[in-house]
Amino acid sequence: MIKLKRVTINKYKSIQKSQTVEIDNAITTIVGMNESGKTAFLTAIAKTNYFVADKDFEFDIIEDYPRNELIDFQSEEEDCKIIKCDYEISSELLKLIEDEIGKGVFTIKEFSYSHYYKKKTPTFSGLTANNKKFLEFKIQNYTLSTATKEAIVKCVSLKEIAVIVGAEGDIDLPTFKSEIKKIIDGGCQDPSWTDLLESYIANRWIKNKMPKFWYFDDYYPLRGKININKLHKEPPATEKDKTSKALFELARIKPEDILTSTEKEYEKYIALLEASSNKITKEIFNYWSTNKNLDIEFKIQNITNAQGQPEKVLDIRVKSQRHKITLPLDRRSKGFNWFFSFIIWFNKIQADKNSEYILLLDEPGLNLHASAQADLLRFIEDLSKKHQIVYTTHSPFMVESNHLDRVRTCLETEEGTIISDTIQEKDPNTLFPLQAALGYDIAQNLFISKNNLLVEGPADLIYLTILSSILEADKKIFLKDSITIVPVGGLDKVSTFISLLRGSQLKVACLLDTFTDQKGKQKVDDLIQYKIIKEKNILFFNEFTNNKKKTADIEDMFAKDEYIKIFNAAFDKEYSVNITDLDTEIDTIIKQINKAINKDRFNHYRPANKLNQLAVDKSFFSTKTLSNFEKLFSEINKLF
Repeated sequence: MIKLKRVTINKYKSIQKSQTVEIDNAITTIVGMNESGKTAFLTAIAKTNYFVADKDFEFDIIEDYPRNELIDFQSEEEDCKIIKCDYEISSELLKLIEDEIGKGVFTIKEFSYSHYYKKKTPTFSGLTANNKKFLEFKIQNYTLSTATKEAIVKCVSLKEIAVIVGAEGDIDLPTFKSEIKKIIDGGCQDPSWTDLLESYIANRWIKNKMPKFWYFDDYYPLRGKININKLHKEPPATEKDKTSKALFELARIKPEDILTSTEKEYEKYIALLEASSNKITKEIFNYWSTNKNLDIEFKIQNITNAQGQPEKVLDIRVKSQRHKITLPLDRRSKGFNWFFSFIIWFNKIQADKNSEYILLLDEPGLNLHASAQADLLRFIEDLSKKHQIVYTTHSPFMVESNHLDRVRTCLETEEGTIISDTIQEKDPNTLFPLQAALGYDIAQNLFISKNNLLVEGPADLIYLTILSSILEADKKIFLKDSITIVPVGGLDKVSTFISLLRGSQLKVACLLDTFTDQKGKQKVDDLIQYKIIKEKNILFFNEFTNNKKKTADIEDMFAKDEYIKIFNAAFDKEYSVNITDLDTEIDTIIKQINKAINKDRFNHYRPANKLNQLAVDKSFFSTKTLSNFEKLFSEINKLF
């Protein structure tokens, strides 16, 4: 019902200056070297609304504020906003709120939730409500005089309603006042709230529906032996202890029950643990393809500690069905233990049907083989159908090459940790996992040329190649042979490819359709700002179409009748479009055709492929079209 959209973080551990990170609706991947600040980013998010009370996930000035500025900050009166989380409210939740307080009272779709160092109470911002509409909605259900209704609607604050004096006919005024008092009392306890209705909405609807954060890292996997006495007497001191406790909770066993039982009674507890284990391993093997011949065995052992006192230990062993041997869990595959422990810890939240969760995974699959990491990626992808996920990695096998738009890079600089969706050219170590994720075969083909022209897709490659060949044959200006045309697979991947190629110290220019998506444009603008690419190296088709339009695609480089001819040849059995069918008020011919054929989109590659099959020469094109491409090639050649 509520999604995390972006995080703005400042002055937290290695993050020394304010920065905003966009969060994907499904999966966000933070890529960076060890000690670059990835864990700091995840734990800061987790501390804003952790799923259980845990001292390790509370903000602390001494532990969290950057050490080199800590003394000065403590002596100042001024506070510091550590983190601001921007959330989006679903239409479903807005409807539930509307049903209670009325239509048009609360229409906000985004809000922020901020934490500070010195102010201990988090604050909401961006929540606004229309008190007048709320009161107009509420009085409909009560028998009140016209004068009293008018007085109620005029109230600026809900508190004013308590002092309204009833008139004749105000049968329900006491009941109405009682109802409004419930709204007032049901608000946040923070005295800084000035609008009591907004305070109520925040406390009743927003805070309760905000997703909780669940964190898991490489320190949570179980020990091979769990001391049951210590688990009972002492609160969990480490992440491993927390997972041990979660295992007992999953099996619905209290440690003290085992401690007070006899050896003859151990069997029922073993049965409960094994039932839980079977459930876990069954789930694991949906994603664990490395070795499915494994079982978990439990034994309760009586031991004597160093002080000569009797204690009980749960011995967890992994049995290989193939080799007929058992090993302690923590001496078996670390990857299997990670998966096993993950699902135990994850079960703590699966039982909670009333809350939504965002999963924060710190270096998942660190000890997994490459093929097992592929299994883990599949697992994460499936989890993302129910939960937003943010995970960190420095492994190329944990980066989805089909979803580079989800990647954010984490870089340690002299100014502290920088997290960005712009890949920094000067950091090849951060860059490497992304290069590798694209596939070494692909990467080698891309990087063999020193001069690379990035285009959106294969259709651009075909058109440019055909027109360059025709102009070359006619002894006109054509594209230099030293330039490699690189289709990147969509505008959303342009910024990533720019960074990857520049990170290999190669010359890069871009030839793009005009941006209609501000997010994609912002990514490219960021690359220019960070001097990853020069502004003059980014060319747009509308600069060469000479049709006085602000937006253009490569198809607009052709005369309209030419492209219609190509289109009709490519779709001869499906569509037939005439120039008179086109709406000239629309900027691009692609969109004009979409409207003419009543489709949101057609396959742009088919006309390009058809043109290639036709093997046309210069006679097929008008002088204007050839001139457009000649000017284009002339400008591109100047860049290399």
